[in-house]
Amino acid sequence: MTQPIHLSRAQARRIAIAAQGLDRPRPARPTRAHVDRVIARLGLLQIDAVNVLARAHYMPLFSRLGAYDPALLNAAWLGRKRSCFEYWGHEASILPYDAHPLLRWRMAGALAQTASHARWVQYAKENRAFLDDVLAEVRVRGPLGASELTNAGERRGSWWGWSDGKLAMEFLFKTGELTTAARRGFERLYDLPDRVHPAHVLDVPTPSQDDAVRALAARALSAMGVATVSDIADYYRLPPAAAKNACAALIEAGGAVSAAVEGWRNPALLDPAARTPRRIEACALLSPFDPLIWNRARVERVFGFDYRIEIYVPAPQRRYGYYVLPFLMNDALAARVDLKADRAESALVVQAAHLEPGADPLTTAPALAAELEVMRAWLGLDRVKISRRGDFAAALRRAAIPRAGAP
Repeated sequence: MTQPIHLSRAQARRIAIAAQGLDRPRPARPTRAHVDRVIARLGLLQIDAVNVLARAHYMPLFSRLGAYDPALLNAAWLGRKRSCFEYWGHEASILPYDAHPLLRWRMAGALAQTASHARWVQYAKENRAFLDDVLAEVRVRGPLGASELTNAGERRGSWWGWSDGKLAMEFLFKTGELTTAARRGFERLYDLPDRVHPAHVLDVPTPSQDDAVRALAARALSAMGVATVSDIADYYRLPPAAAKNACAALIEAGGAVSAAVEGWRNPALLDPAARTPRRIEACALLSPFDPLIWNRARVERVFGFDYRIEIYVPAPQRRYGYYVLPFLMNDALAARVDLKADRAESALVVQAAHLEPGADPLTTAPALAAELEVMRAWLGLDRVKISRRGDFAAALRRAAIPRAGAP
């Protein structure tokens, strides 16, 4: 049996950052090709409705490309010449089209008799006639929002407050019978897949579930560089047993190498193509839904960074703030800032700033201030406004460029 490759914590950290493309210089003028390449590298972008700064799916591209035009993502995702589609990846996600065949097993299995799907199974049994009516109406009328259905029904308390029409359309989206044709604001407009997706995508043969899961596991490993089986399962929400088998198959076929990482309790897999930079030069604010940090157990293991999103924590109990973004500087998460885009005041508000243990305030403050300025310009705001809350606020205020103000 081949002995695992031994990696230090620092090597694993640098591999993880490089795999996510965060060590690459940002392009001077980001283009659609840059957007497509980042999505291909990451494998998916998680969609989330939170709009404290910008919708969460726009943020990972900003972290890697800088002040790009969000219309480039809209074109890739929702335009006439789209290269991506929406489906359940990590959570609701934007994925490159070459992942479509790899997720058809999930569409086909949406009615599997499992505990997680039991409610959907019961719903389908009780509402098949209504579902068929919804499909027929979309077929005749074209892309529709749930509220536009003839029998949309009223919003109610169960099922996330969804109406009958929204519930039906989300079910049909889950099974792949409907897909996202467009967005009206954040509202999804649904249509038939063969009127949205290119024929060359739909014509790709559907692989077996085992082959598809193995391919998704390989993509997850490529996006992370080095990872445990549970990390790989989490990336695309793969069934744990299937992910374990897929990882074993990858190692057997040479698509992964066994690794032991200093301080990691469980064995790891290393992507044979992963880069191991001697040093990392990076500077990026990371959304809570960024693929580098969305797995909170992994971010603690890789970076020694205890991170929890506190949106749903009562304000008096929050430790760092409502919408906190870690700041990546070189190969460490050096600080965290609670940010808000106050559009009425045209200000990027730093509601709190905290420095991580071991980080150098003299180098971190100017780097973070510069990145906040890039974000301010990207969001089209006039100034950065830094509060006094947090142990790093004073240093950040001193480092801020002259346009920055105080509350």
